[in-house]
Amino acid sequence: MQDPPRISPKLLSLMTMLGFASGLPLALSGFTLRMWLTSDHLGLGVIGLTANIGLAYSLKFLWAPVFDELAPPLLLRRLGRRRGWLLLVQALLVLAIAALALSNPAAGVGPTLIIGACLAFISASQDILIDAWRIETFAPRLQGAALAGYVWGYRGALLISGAGVIAWSSSVGWHKAILAMAALALLGPLATLLAPEPNVRKHDIPTGFAARFADAVREPMQEFLSRRGAIVIIAFIILFRLGEALAGVMLAPYYTYLGFNRAVIAVANGPISLAATLAGAALGGWLVARIGVGRALLVTGFFQTASLLMYPALGLFPHQAHMLVATSALESFAEGLADAAFLTYLSGLCNTAFTATQYALLSSLAPLALRTIGGLSGFIAAATGFIPFFIISTFAAFPAMALMLVILKFYPPADTRRAAPA
Repeated sequence: MQDPPRISPKLLSLMTMLGFASGLPLALSGFTLRMWLTSDHLGLGVIGLTANIGLAYSLKFLWAPVFDELAPPLLLRRLGRRRGWLLLVQALLVLAIAALALSNPAAGVGPTLIIGACLAFISASQDILIDAWRIETFAPRLQGAALAGYVWGYRGALLISGAGVIAWSSSVGWHKAILAMAALALLGPLATLLAPEPNVRKHDIPTGFAARFADAVREPMQEFLSRRGAIVIIAFIILFRLGEALAGVMLAPYYTYLGFNRAVIAVANGPISLAATLAGAALGGWLVARIGVGRALLVTGFFQTASLLMYPALGLFPHQAHMLVATSALESFAEGLADAAFLTYLSGLCNTAFTATQYALLSSLAPLALRTIGGLSGFIAAATGFIPFFIISTFAAFPAMALMLVILKFYPPADTRRAAPA
C-alpha cells in the first residue's frame, strides 16, 4: 500500500496567503462598505445598490477564458502565464483598495460606488487566477488540503476586512482603516512572487476565445438544460438565497438604526459569527451523511427561513447587545447549516464529464439574487420600515422552499433516488 501524498509546507503556506488575498477585498465592497455609507448617513436606496456592484463575482466565468488564451503583458511574461497575470491583477487590487480608502462618499457617493465595482471586478479576476493556480499546482489527492489552507486564509481575511475594519474605524476613521487593508493586500503579490509557476502544457487547452467559451460555458449548459426539470432546478438555485440576500444587504443600516455601535457590531459579525458558521457547516455535513442530501436540504432550508424571523424580533430589543449577538450567531449557524446541504446538492447535479465547469456555472447562479434583486432592498426598506421589510424578506424565501418540495417529489437528488423502493 502506497503512502498518501504529502503536501509541501511551503506550498500550503503560499495557498493560505493567496486565500487571504482572495478574501480581503470581499467585505470591502460588501458589508464594510455598507457600514461606512451608513455612518455617513447615506440613504437606504443607495446602500441597497451596493449589492449590485458585486455582480462580477457571479459573472466571472465570462472573461475567465481571457486568462487562458492571452499571455500577460510583456514585462510579466517571464513569470509565466498564471503568475504574470496574477501579479498584474494584484497590483491593480492594491491600487483599487487605496482608491476606495481615499474616496469620500459623504461628499459624492458616485465615485465610491464606481471604485467599489472596479474593486469587485478585479477581485473576481484574482479569484479566477488563484483557482487556476491551485488546480494546476496541486495533485488531485492534495486538493482537499490546499482548499483547507485557502479557506483558513480566506476566512481570516474576511474577519480582518469586515469586523476588524469596522471596529478600528471607530478610533482612526474609515479612510485609515481601509488604507491599512491596501497594505495588507501586498501579501498577495508577495505570495505570487514566491510561488512556482504551474507546469501545464498549453496544447491540451482549446485554442481561440470562441472554443474556450464553448468548452467553459455552452457545452456544459446544453447538457444540463437537456435534463428533466432543469428549469425548475435553476429557478430553485437562483431563489434559494433570496430571503437571505434581501435581509443581509440592510443589516448595516438596521443595526445602526437600533442603536448598536460599531464595536458591538464588529464583535457580533466577527469571531462569533465565524464560529457559528463553522459549527453550522459541520452539523450540516453530518446531516447530509446521516439522512441524505434531499432530506438535509429540506430540514436546513426551512430552518434557515425560520431563522430570518430573528431580524424583525431584534427590532423589539434595541440597544440590547446580547440580542444582537444571539441574532447574528443563530443566522450564521443557519447559513452554515444550509450551505453544507445546498453545496452538496449543487455538487451532485454535476455531470462528471463537466464537473468543474458545471459547478462553476451553478455556483455562480446561487448569489445572483443578492447581486440583482438585493439591490432593491434599500428602496423596499425605506418604503415599508425595517421590521415590515425583514418580515417581507422571510416570505421572500418561501418560493424557493415550494420549488424544493417540487424537486424532491419529481426530480430528487441521486441519493434519494437510490433509496427509493423499486
